[in-house]
Amino acid sequence: MKKNLTTGDIANYCDVHVRTVIRWIERGKLKAYQLPGRGDNRVRREDFLNFLNAYSMPVPEELQPANHRVLIVDDDARAAKAIQRTLHRAKFETLIAHSGFEAGALLNEFKPAVMTLDLQMPGMNGFEVLKFVGESANWQRLKIVVISGLSRRELDKALDSGADAVLEKPLNDDRLIDTVSGLAGMGES
Repeated sequence: MKKNLTTGDIANYCDVHVRTVIRWIERGKLKAYQLPGRGDNRVRREDFLNFLNAYSMPVPEELQPANHRVLIVDDDARAAKAIQRTLHRAKFETLIAHSGFEAGALLNEFKPAVMTLDLQMPGMNGFEVLKFVGESANWQRLKIVVISGLSRRELDKALDSGADAVLEKPLNDDRLIDTVSGLAGMGES
């Protein structure tokens, strides 16, 4: 990823004309420096992000920092701890919810990139969690990995209900890390 952006890069990100970006620079709204010789402007990535935040403009997805947070939703404490240990080794920040209701409460507070989800839980089961997340505009970017020992038919039903990936129990640690890393936009670890 580029550390410094051209006025053309910024114009593309903001969906404006290059001349508009140059005016932002000339008026001191967007911090930039000029290259020796031709005098082309360059903007440090951090300065562009500060500009976007200062003017309440959306940050392009490719410029957003990687989110290493995973919410683990499983009523089986041992299974949840096993998933947590595996993800910690891969440098993920994790939090465990032991029910669908607890997961709903923690989503806004923890703001994970990925949620692992067991389907069989008392109270609010995994399918109900998938429905809740799917209906919420706040969580359109949340990726969900269903981890379950249920039949392939149930796993396919989870995919149809909004899961981004499914993993069968017993869980393979490497597949878990690869799947979560891919969904978090971090590539393979």
